[in-house]
Amino acid sequence: PTTKGIFRGRISLRLHQPTLPRCVARTQLRRTMANAADGLIFRQLFERESSTFTYLLADPTTKEAVLIDPVVETAERDALLIKELGLKLTVAVNTHCHADHVTGTGKLKELTECKSGIAKAAGAKADVYYSHGDTIPFGSHSLEVRATPGHTDGCITFVLDGGTMCFTGDAVLIRGCGRTDFQGGNAGMLYDNVHAQIFSLPDNCVIFPAHDYKGMTSATVGEEKTMNYRLSKPREEFIQIMDNLNLPYPKQIDRALPLNMVCGIQDMPDPAQDRDLACP
Repeated sequence: PTTKGIFRGRISLRLHQPTLPRCVARTQLRRTMANAADGLIFRQLFERESSTFTYLLADPTTKEAVLIDPVVETAERDALLIKELGLKLTVAVNTHCHADHVTGTGKLKELTECKSGIAKAAGAKADVYYSHGDTIPFGSHSLEVRATPGHTDGCITFVLDGGTMCFTGDAVLIRGCGRTDFQGGNAGMLYDNVHAQIFSLPDNCVIFPAHDYKGMTSATVGEEKTMNYRLSKPREEFIQIMDNLNLPYPKQIDRALPLNMVCGIQDMPDPAQDRDLACP
């Protein structure tokens, strides 16, 4: 089958909470982030072509670092930043097998000698495979792995230190969510997992998504539970919305999926010759 065959038809932080006075909302978010970032090195990075966020988290004492959702085109930028900050990248992880960009994990393995990681359910190659309930320790901090399939069948969310921040991939975007019409996607599954695994976190937990296309950078669990244009709807209405999006074929999928199945390693044949590679 071809990849087309898998279809079915410095951080900037803002709280978008119109129910609160602007000064109060900003004060609450600053207080939340001050607590979350205590003893944490944290950078939100951006790749323009695919509108992808990459996240660097590190312990300032041990210098151990984790990188979430790197992009191959910006891997050298990320490696340089890690070197400048005097950090040791232990693992570069993906929230899922991406279809809109090539992961930078393979390139970063060459540049930093880190390991690569992805969910076992994604079916892609990596050094480390994660399942629900696993943890990724780095210094005095840790990321809890929560399985949140639905956008793809191998999506995971990373929860920092019990719920101060979460990195949701495409499962929850700011006021939206990832499509569910390919890579084993399922709208009902996405709804159930988001509500059970992400919306169950504290309301002041800061959500950092894998993408944004409107200039937003973060939100909170409390915001998205009530303001997300899709996920705040009743389950059946959400499924109907997702089943009728009629989105175009992703422009990078034929290049990205085959490469991401092998950790983004670039020395592969022309993807056009290997389109039968796809996330199961």
